[in-house]
Amino acid sequence: MKTEYLDRIRCARLRARVTGADNAASWIKDGMTVGMSGFTRAGDVKLVPAALAERARREPMKITLLTGASLGNDTDKLLTEAGALSRRMPFQVDPVLRAAINRGEVMYIDQHLSETVEQLRSHHIKPVDVAVVEAVAITESGAIIPTTSVGNSASFAILADKVIVEINLAQTTGLEGLHDIWIPKKRPMREPIPIMSVEQRAGTPFIEIPPEKIVAIVITDQPDSTSSVLPPDEETAAIAGHLVRFFEDEIIKGRLTPSLLPLQAGIGTIANAVLAGFVDSPFHHLTMYSEVLQDSTFDLFDAGKLEFASGSSITLSPEKSAQVFRDFARYKDRLVLRPQEVSNHPEVIRRLGIIAINTALEADIYGNINSTHVGGTHMMNGIGGSGDFARNAYLSVFATKSTAKGGRVSSIVPMVSHVDHTEHDVDIVVTEQGLADLRGLAPRERAEVIIERCTAEPYRTMLREYVREAQQRGGQTPHVLEKAFAWHQRYRNTGSMLTGD
Repeated sequence: MKTEYLDRIRCARLRARVTGADNAASWIKDGMTVGMSGFTRAGDVKLVPAALAERARREPMKITLLTGASLGNDTDKLLTEAGALSRRMPFQVDPVLRAAINRGEVMYIDQHLSETVEQLRSHHIKPVDVAVVEAVAITESGAIIPTTSVGNSASFAILADKVIVEINLAQTTGLEGLHDIWIPKKRPMREPIPIMSVEQRAGTPFIEIPPEKIVAIVITDQPDSTSSVLPPDEETAAIAGHLVRFFEDEIIKGRLTPSLLPLQAGIGTIANAVLAGFVDSPFHHLTMYSEVLQDSTFDLFDAGKLEFASGSSITLSPEKSAQVFRDFARYKDRLVLRPQEVSNHPEVIRRLGIIAINTALEADIYGNINSTHVGGTHMMNGIGGSGDFARNAYLSVFATKSTAKGGRVSSIVPMVSHVDHTEHDVDIVVTEQGLADLRGLAPRERAEVIIERCTAEPYRTMLREYVREAQQRGGQTPHVLEKAFAWHQRYRNTGSMLTGD
């Protein structure tokens, strides 16, 4: 192992900075803002945050923690249980942290994923004191080669006063050359992002920083946490089928070709299953410009459907991870990982004409989407990158199963209890019941098509009655305000949105 890690630290003068995780974590002090690598369980640092949590148990301290997106290896759980987090942004999925957020113990800033480093760069939020970044290797000049994600790691390392690097021997050196690190210049004379196609590269394959900023190097040998997405089921297969038929019709109408346009899919079971449904579709020569490259990305590669995929991380199930990284050279030339401010940048999304497929917690009869808050108050995970894509996509699709909790909850409601995506940014709502194409429809027309095509009974009948009463009161967007949240109140009080339960 000694020789191997020396081979990965190619800047010889940095080899003296190899140290243990406890010593490296000592650079992080109470009250600091810390930027850690990691984007949806991929490419996250493993040992330093665990050492930091252990120290916080002995010596009370709190930090503000910034990442790219969610972390694996129970990092958020460990830090929360140790009382080490005062603030967290911009995304999380950990149940223990989520509970602390909803109790008001950790201040959580839910943020569009393209915006975090912009706010750092513009000094809108406190600067990063220490960056902790996972790497495959360090180059001869001291540049950092990331692992399975880029996320915000590049900007954290560039903007931080001090950098701690975790060299992970469990990550294959085959990842070298996969990354495209492009950092925008300061406003107002910022140049356009030079990406005109999904496969185009604009930057360097490593993160360039002065090597003297690297104050500690920790050697790890621990794989990423694998994804927890479930396999497709009958309902997600139905959702995929509705979308395939919709895209086929768009081709007939001349609005798309059989190659469609670059695809983006949010994280999680539904979005992953929808893309997996494209394996047996008539589409071909597909491309992806997305955030997280999931199992479905590699299923499409293996099926000969996908030509190229651009993302910010690779997060796979255990089985798919073993298969992909066992034969990674087969995929590498068709992949690129970028900083999330580039993968999620509105300019590029609008330019390339992305078809964005994201997941909703609930949708209302006018097409407003709640992606984040259960019952309008309790944070689930966060908005992630869905807003970056929805506002700027060629087609903005939101998918959800029509009911939850064994039918006791309808995902289509009179009024969403929290709005993440307004009706202005939503083109398609699809459930296993059917697909509502909302383009060119006024609110009253939207209500009719969503109710009739996306809603399960008996909620469909209940929504018809609600709309009938609302329209008697008039308005561009008719509502019965005193009843708009009655379904949510009923669920809170009885455990079901259904009447009579």
